[in-house]
Amino acid sequence: MPPTTNGWPERFTGGGNVGATCDDALVLLAEVVAASAAVAATRARTAKAAAIAELLRRADPDEVPAVTAWLAGDPLQSRLGVGWRTLTRLEHEPAGEPALTVHAVDAVLAELAATSGAGSAARRETLLAGLFSAATGEEQRFLVRLLTGELRQGALEGVVLDAVAAAADVPAAAVRRAFMLSGSLPGTAATALTGGVAALEAVRLEVGRPVHPMLASPGSSLDDALADLGADVTVEFKLDGARVQVHRDGDDVRVWTRTLREITEAVPELVERVRALPCRSAVLDGETLALDDDGRPRAFQDTMSRFGAATADESVLLSPFFFDLLHLDGRDLLDEPLAARLDALAGLLAADEHAVLRMPGVRRPDPAQAAGVLADALAAGHEGVVVKDLGAPYAAGRRGRAWQKVKPVHTLDLVVIGAEWGYGRRSGKLSNIHLGARDPDGGEPVMVGKTFKGMTDELLAWQTRTFPDLAREQHQWGVLLRPELVVEIAVDGVQRSPRYPGGVALRFARVVRYRPDKTPGQADTIEAVRGLLASPR
Repeated sequence: MPPTTNGWPERFTGGGNVGATCDDALVLLAEVVAASAAVAATRARTAKAAAIAELLRRADPDEVPAVTAWLAGDPLQSRLGVGWRTLTRLEHEPAGEPALTVHAVDAVLAELAATSGAGSAARRETLLAGLFSAATGEEQRFLVRLLTGELRQGALEGVVLDAVAAAADVPAAAVRRAFMLSGSLPGTAATALTGGVAALEAVRLEVGRPVHPMLASPGSSLDDALADLGADVTVEFKLDGARVQVHRDGDDVRVWTRTLREITEAVPELVERVRALPCRSAVLDGETLALDDDGRPRAFQDTMSRFGAATADESVLLSPFFFDLLHLDGRDLLDEPLAARLDALAGLLAADEHAVLRMPGVRRPDPAQAAGVLADALAAGHEGVVVKDLGAPYAAGRRGRAWQKVKPVHTLDLVVIGAEWGYGRRSGKLSNIHLGARDPDGGEPVMVGKTFKGMTDELLAWQTRTFPDLAREQHQWGVLLRPELVVEIAVDGVQRSPRYPGGVALRFARVVRYRPDKTPGQADTIEAVRGLLASPR
């Protein structure tokens, strides 16, 4: 056992209110580590879910949120004030036997998150020293990966939801809907395991609590999307902007991004415009972007510059374009068909005098009208169009066929998993990036190609500065990265290839831009990449 300085072993392994001995019924951190290893050791989605469900069944109700969060790859606490370099400097002899409990570890993480002000750095180091001294070698490695975000596996979130349904013996659909409406995976797990179906069905949309946005699938062409969805559709502009969800409750207006990060303080012009709408409460879905003087979109980076806490450029004004309405004056609209939601949105915005705009589009167009919408969008400098089924409800958090985005150039959102040192004029720069598609079963990103095309000197310099801090391995040829960065890649298509594990390779891939507004869990899947095999060039 580690030395007893400062009472750490007592606190973590048996003393006080948060510790436990091996005879107690509390779940040990070692059990979470073992479940995580079992998940990583198999590619079978059902086996992953079964390993997680088994542990959730053993957990006490107040342990479920932390266990669920950790197995999905995140601590419960959003900001711990602990960086990669701090953790990699920790060198503590591991404990000989596992004794850390979930309760004890979560209590320390909560204390880390609450530590601020003078002396906070030293206090954090003391807390981490005690935690790591009480952990076995495997537990130490797990904690480092958890606290640095290296356990995040994108769609593992979906596997955990399946596991929650199995552990609670409730329908998976009820779990998924409650999660999408609450935005909290740990909270949904606790609800399912303590209250069952009745508690899950009681979860409703709440104004002031963001829901996961409905997403569009890539469409191969406008004609194919229209043939797939039929005549009862709307065809709308696809802007080169940032997704926003805006909630209004009286005079209180709050704004979230696609990843449910609140940006209310950064976008006062959006707040002012929504506050002026003729309603008491509303939940709006749309995009915002910066426009130049002639109404054309400015660079995507200009829009995103408004969302940085320290670097927000307030000279860049954002314009909102809304395309959906999820709630209006006490009436939830999520389960109503899109046609009804659009009618309600049109009524809300009809008398607007503050430039809150509806997304341009045409309902039930004939093929020529639909082609005209696409042509108009491209002529205005936008990306393309989205074709939407007017009869579909709002499927929060789902990327289904009811919404299909059509662009003249195929683009994919992929995860950067490595980079190679350049040569020639790129010598000394991390240049050729390795690209991975998301594994929908929660595994590591599946490599589908490399590219150095489309990179400016500024981007090369940024990659060279940024990538070393994200490195999981450093080699003479370059670095392998933790899967944290999403990049938008334009391709001419894909081809079958035995070179990469996914069996496909990108054709003529080039960098469009990095996507700080997206997480690896929102990257395109390997199935989406394979789906381009049949797409026309």
